[in-house]
Amino acid sequence: MSKKVKILDTLQIEQKLNRLAFEVYENNFAEKELLVVGIEGNGYKVATHLGKKLQNISPIKIKLGKITVDKNKPWEGEPKIDFTEKDFVNKTIILVDDVLNSGKTLMYAVKLFLDKPVKKINTVVLVDRSHTRFPVKADYVGLSLNTTLQEHIEADFSKSNKEAVYLI
Repeated sequence: MSKKVKILDTLQIEQKLNRLAFEVYENNFAEKELLVVGIEGNGYKVATHLGKKLQNISPIKIKLGKITVDKNKPWEGEPKIDFTEKDFVNKTIILVDDVLNSGKTLMYAVKLFLDKPVKKINTVVLVDRSHTRFPVKADYVGLSLNTTLQEHIEADFSKSNKEAVYLI
């Protein structure tokens, strides 16, 4: 039976997101607008938190977006977005997910922007497992954690005052 081990509690997640927001701002301080795009599910929840923190610390206009990707078979359809192309053309995009496992989800999410004239794409993850099989890396990482292939990371954002990340 696998055992759940809490690796980040609510306060630690908050601290990681604060640091990530400052890093993103530091590297994009000259931008007028950032499109913070979360991958549906926990990635979008992390993006929402990150977007709020960026709004609190910077004068940059933050636009929040969501990408829906089939995480099991992302090649079987185009990612769906809740924003228009004019929202990201010639803009800096901050693509956010909760956990970087193999890199597959981020790879297919980035694919959406590859044939468009975007200014820059950066990736943010709360936890990087260091097991990428695709040529994707996170530009901003809350926590790097080397795990075995049998272990999993689970982020739980179901209760706002009891958010946690677990190693299973």
